[in-house]
Amino acid sequence: MFADLKDAPADPILGMAQLFAADPDPRKVDLGIGVYKDAAGDVIVLDTVKQAERWLVETQASKGYISSAGNPVYNDAIRALIFREGSDAHGRARTVQTPGGTGALRVAGDFIHRLRPGGRIFLPDPTWANHPALFAAAGIEIVTYPYYDVATGQLRFDAMMAALEALTADDTLLVHGCCHNPSGTDPDAAQWAAIGDLLAAKGATPLVDLAYLGFGQGLEEDRAGIAILAGKVREMIVASSCSKNFALYRERTGALTLVAGTPTQADAAKGHLLPVIRANYSMPPDHGAAVVAHILGDAGLRARWESELTGMRTRIQDVRRRLVAQLDGRGGRDFSYLAEQNGMFALLGLSRDQVQKLRNDWHIYATDSGRANLAGLTADNVDYVAEAFAAVSHG
Repeated sequence: MFADLKDAPADPILGMAQLFAADPDPRKVDLGIGVYKDAAGDVIVLDTVKQAERWLVETQASKGYISSAGNPVYNDAIRALIFREGSDAHGRARTVQTPGGTGALRVAGDFIHRLRPGGRIFLPDPTWANHPALFAAAGIEIVTYPYYDVATGQLRFDAMMAALEALTADDTLLVHGCCHNPSGTDPDAAQWAAIGDLLAAKGATPLVDLAYLGFGQGLEEDRAGIAILAGKVREMIVASSCSKNFALYRERTGALTLVAGTPTQADAAKGHLLPVIRANYSMPPDHGAAVVAHILGDAGLRARWESELTGMRTRIQDVRRRLVAQLDGRGGRDFSYLAEQNGMFALLGLSRDQVQKLRNDWHIYATDSGRANLAGLTADNVDYVAEAFAAVSHG
């Protein structure tokens, strides 16, 4: 089985991480891997997470299986985090725990393919690099639709809506709930409403990838687009993650939320989802979910977590503004759009050769597509990075 295998191609992100680790230059900056870093450039553990973990060590009485749906307290807490408790959508929603947001997306793909085997999934161009592989592995035909203009840093809304006229009732539309990866550009309220109206007219199902809740403008603001969609359509699916907003990357803590026309229909949909999970990974990991459930269920811890989340979000906004200020009037393009976007990611509009020049001449590591994780900027390196961006974009 293995004797004739050739070396597999290296993962581009992990390969870049290895190059970064091997680079001895003290000026080196990692803008590649999509993790939040603090003002010192470190990947942190939140204080509230540490407190919850101490509580868990002292109080958890069993490591026995729970169910394929995972931790029910966590599921209720995540459902309320996505849809305001007491809202119509909250009542029509059911949530199950998954191994990270990626696990939620893959389970969603398998579930969609089982229910709509002839349907297609429409993915934005650009989108997270793993989306095409996930849905292709689930057996779903992929269609792309225009989303973002790298040259201008703007949403291609008219072109997007024109392309989405091809949706049918068997199709699924993937949208990023907030902090679009990789562009950082999200629809406004009126655009969300127009998307919802189109989905309702076509009968297509929205699948919302919600990986960065709280990293854009705030928890309430970042879930506003999903609330608008839920008011327009009767059914939707939300894949969410706690990797970023709780900094629980390696704990693989995510969720899949189904919204149906009625609570009874939601219960039935969840019942059909559980065998899909059972045939995949059977049971999700518990530790991260138990931590999140405790934080969200304790008023004091929740308030402190929201403060920590605000600190992370504000730091990203601050370095975006400082980067734009340092780039003003320099280089070969206008980077002002970076200050208007949300979340960690931005597309720099640099060619592959320019990205290579960043890496070779300046020891700054971004992906070959020109996507940069701006959470890798700090007060100590942002001026240097601005100088490098200006130099390579001008050249």
